[in-house]
Amino acid sequence: MLAGLVYDATDQELLSELMATREALYEFNLLRPTETQRMKEILKGLFGKVGDDCFIINQPFRCDYGKQINIGKRFFANFNFVVLDEARVTIGDDCFIGPNVSIYTACHSTDPVKRNSRQEWAKPVSIGSNVWIGGSVTILPGVTIGDNVTIGAGSVVVSDIPSNTVAVGNPCKVIKKIVV
Repeated sequence: MLAGLVYDATDQELLSELMATREALYEFNLLRPTETQRMKEILKGLFGKVGDDCFIINQPFRCDYGKQINIGKRFFANFNFVVLDEARVTIGDDCFIGPNVSIYTACHSTDPVKRNSRQEWAKPVSIGSNVWIGGSVTILPGVTIGDNVTIGAGSVVVSDIPSNTVAVGNPCKVIKKIVV
């Protein structure tokens, strides 16, 4: 799965890992908003890597495995953050994620016969440092977003976005370069 090869989504080991993650997220999403220390403990147990300093993910949060997610320092994600992490998802330092943002790594065939076989593959997503992802953005498999980027609200990111830019739309396109 992590190698980008086709895998069977009905594999019992994968399904067991999914269920364990869902159990941890069930607890996370039921915690009182003031129980931030326990929230951080749960997420640190789920994620592959968590940077130093404060990081916050507002409830509710959903992911598939968690262990493929690596986040940098001083990370913030608002409500309804969804990460389908069948492949690695890397997010740099000082990133801000708006509400209702989704990051997808899972890929499915457009051929209905192949799709119904439950054979899938995944492509990693990488987000640089100093990035602001506006509300209701969708990031598709295989996308790399550079450093110092702003993605406008409602965008659908289907291809790489270079560093030092503002990008918006569906499909998301660079509309402005930023001098840093």
